[in-house]
Amino acid sequence: MGRRRALIAAAVTLLVVLAAALYRWYSTVEEQRKAVFAFYLPWDDSSATVTSLASLLDRPAGNHGHVYVGPDGHLYVGGKRVRFLGVNICGSAAFPSKQEAEKIAARLAKFGVNIVRFHHMDAPWESFNIFDKRYGTRKLNEAALERLDYFIAKLKENGIYVDLNLLVSRRLTAADGLPPEIDQVDWKDQQVLGFFVDAVRELHKEYARQLLTHRNPYTNTTYAEEPAVAFVEIVNEQGLIHSWLGGVVDRLPEVFKRELRAKWNEWLRARYGSTEKLEEAWGGPTKLGDEVLANPSFERGLEGWVVEVHDGAQASYGVVSENGTRVLRIRVVKRGTANWHVQFNYPRIRVREGETYLVRFAARAEKEAYITVCILQAHEPWSALSNVVTLKLTPEWRVYEVALGVSASDDNARLDISNLGALETTYYFANFSMRLFQGSGLKEGESLEAGTIDILSLSDFFSRSPQARRDWVEFLWELERGYFLDMYRYLKEELGVKALVIGTIVGCSTPNIMAELDVVDAHAYWQHPAFPGTPWDPQNWYVVNEPMVNHPLDGTIQWIASRRVLGKPYTVSEYNHPAPNTYDAEAFPTLAAYAALQDWDAIFAFDYGSSPRDARRIRGYFDIDQHPTKMASLLLAHNIFVRGDVEPARTLVTYRLSPEDEKELIARGKIHAWDLPGAHHLGWDPAAPLVHRVALEVGAAAGAGQPPPSASAGPVYRSDNGQVVWDCSRRGRCVIVVNSPRTVAVIGFAGNRTFELGPVTLAVGSTLLNGFGVVGVTSVDGKSIGESERLLLITLGYAANNGMELREYGSGKVVARVRQDGVELREFNGPVTCAGSWGSAPTLVEGLRVRVALKVGDSVEVWALDSTGARKVRVPVRYEGGSAVFEVGPEYETLWYEIVVSR
Repeated sequence: MGRRRALIAAAVTLLVVLAAALYRWYSTVEEQRKAVFAFYLPWDDSSATVTSLASLLDRPAGNHGHVYVGPDGHLYVGGKRVRFLGVNICGSAAFPSKQEAEKIAARLAKFGVNIVRFHHMDAPWESFNIFDKRYGTRKLNEAALERLDYFIAKLKENGIYVDLNLLVSRRLTAADGLPPEIDQVDWKDQQVLGFFVDAVRELHKEYARQLLTHRNPYTNTTYAEEPAVAFVEIVNEQGLIHSWLGGVVDRLPEVFKRELRAKWNEWLRARYGSTEKLEEAWGGPTKLGDEVLANPSFERGLEGWVVEVHDGAQASYGVVSENGTRVLRIRVVKRGTANWHVQFNYPRIRVREGETYLVRFAARAEKEAYITVCILQAHEPWSALSNVVTLKLTPEWRVYEVALGVSASDDNARLDISNLGALETTYYFANFSMRLFQGSGLKEGESLEAGTIDILSLSDFFSRSPQARRDWVEFLWELERGYFLDMYRYLKEELGVKALVIGTIVGCSTPNIMAELDVVDAHAYWQHPAFPGTPWDPQNWYVVNEPMVNHPLDGTIQWIASRRVLGKPYTVSEYNHPAPNTYDAEAFPTLAAYAALQDWDAIFAFDYGSSPRDARRIRGYFDIDQHPTKMASLLLAHNIFVRGDVEPARTLVTYRLSPEDEKELIARGKIHAWDLPGAHHLGWDPAAPLVHRVALEVGAAAGAGQPPPSASAGPVYRSDNGQVVWDCSRRGRCVIVVNSPRTVAVIGFAGNRTFELGPVTLAVGSTLLNGFGVVGVTSVDGKSIGESERLLLITLGYAANNGMELREYGSGKVVARVRQDGVELREFNGPVTCAGSWGSAPTLVEGLRVRVALKVGDSVEVWALDSTGARKVRVPVRYEGGSAVFEVGPEYETLWYEIVVSR
């Protein structure tokens, strides 16, 4: 009887627990259902409501003259410092109808945008672009010019400046007067030809002349003389060293390599004069050391070797005998979420910086495949310790030989063969060897007099002697510098361009080269879309769904800050946290706060958007024009950065980087494509840009640098002026706090926390994303919050299109399911995708519940605003202890609120 009662009691208890769990689940679902609503910011709205910043723009753009660089290295117009908040307008979107142009320009002004970067006007994938396609790319499209002219005139009228990009995605062909092999070269790879193929450079100049000397009939100025043109950019994301490091030069057709080889031999003749002197400088033949691998040919099976299969990938492997040879066979039957999820390696190898190893092996694959070979740390953080060489495997056996140069010492390194997870096929490997060796000088048959010294391919680079490698890098560096300075002189002296000229971004060129032009520029993306298969495949891609706020020391702020050059204007002409990252509301307020703290000069969102204008839905990764939270966040970004609500940090930290330093870092294998030299290669403290201003001292006469007065150990990184704090005291729940006199904001995991920020106290409730959100209060009239008579409250959370399903990449498990009657959302910080199914209109947004207390005024009114910023319903206000207190939430179905204070 007692046992029966115990069983009944246990069953009742279980039912109670299950009922409680079911109730909690139902409550959560109900809360999520009620938390979202449709919110559409009209594409053509320019009404003069409280959310409009148009009156802050000086109209027309350029009415005080051209933008110029002041003695402090910042941007000025008419004797007054100027900062730019911009957007990119790309491809055919640069050529709207006249009616659309008027509305787009006025709307941009409303959101505080004061510059537009015209990008991809030369895009070959657009049916309508800057070129008249009947003539290849040698003649401009008169209809496109007509539309561009009117659009720029309307932008100017609204106080919006222009950044004109020259070479972005132009696709040269044999019809442009080039060898037929040009048609074999990808449009992006074609850009590198301008650095050493004279005919291609002349085509670059021809386009610049046609565009910049064209007279706009609506402004009666050429673009070379137009004061509303603030910047002209020579080439987007390109450099000779960058392209060589990325393997572009290696894969060019021989007709183009021949021209590079001729310039290389000419350079060597000028330096050494004869083969004899060159051989003396470069050294003798290759010298090999002892075998490093104890089981190189798998005679003892997999002893010493490690095969790794990760994260949903599936592969079988083992050592088999094939024609008397021991062979490692790896059969990949299912790819993982990243190409490295199938790999093998040989760990416990001791390597020292400056060493070079010759690795030989035989391999084949049943399908054509690409693998990577390098020396890697055999422990966290698994950093590369050498150059990474990509090799093409075919169905036929082939012997491969690669030279790996060690860039950092490690007592537990590994020979790493990776990228096997990129393809479902079977791989075969045999007869490995890894030996320390001294690279050769001249190869057999090379002669300076005959002009037969070969160019140094990326895969062959470390097989050459240290001096040969140093000469090659110096040659590329000087050739790259020569291209940019030649284009600069052409623009300035021959075309009479008055705008400031940007070469390309640092990261794709070096700070020392870019500093010789007018402005230094950078790009950054947090968790850019990745395409494991075909590049830009709309079905097979993912973004890593991770909030940057949880990464204070390895986010975009470090990437950008490490390349800023002292004494030069610094711009960030592309930036985004691409959709469908569920935390993307953090993007522009975060960038604005640290751009202001660092005292940069311009920041641009990438990109604004295209057709259809009235989509009423988020179109894809980058478009912001129909993304409600990103567009609304521009109001905070403008006030924080352009208006200067966050002041520059008080202390300047500098790092020395001379031209010789750059060349040495590259020659030693410490630099990779997209990551050319910066302060992060010089032993900097990644916390420095969260606390102080950071810059590089460049040039031959660069100083010794000014190290930070004290390093912040975290987990709280407080700026030295106290206005920006990156607080990670709660692990995995970090928050950025902006506390300035005119704008306060919390960015990140602010949920269920209270923040006292001067006269404002913000108590943020639970959110769909476990407390993640953005809340800001900013002065509308430019006075401090404590004195202002008009304030704006902005609350931003999750945003997604109706019907979109976000899934884990690989497993397909649902992360978010969005419907107008509710949203299901769970926290997942890994790769996610919606494939090609972005959902439909309308976009649904989260309404954050926030309790606000203001220690201001005798009387306070609060209004929930509609999508244009007009008042729609009054929010109740009560008074407690000298503060006006009110609460907002999803029931008001808005992202912004007007606060009126009577004094």
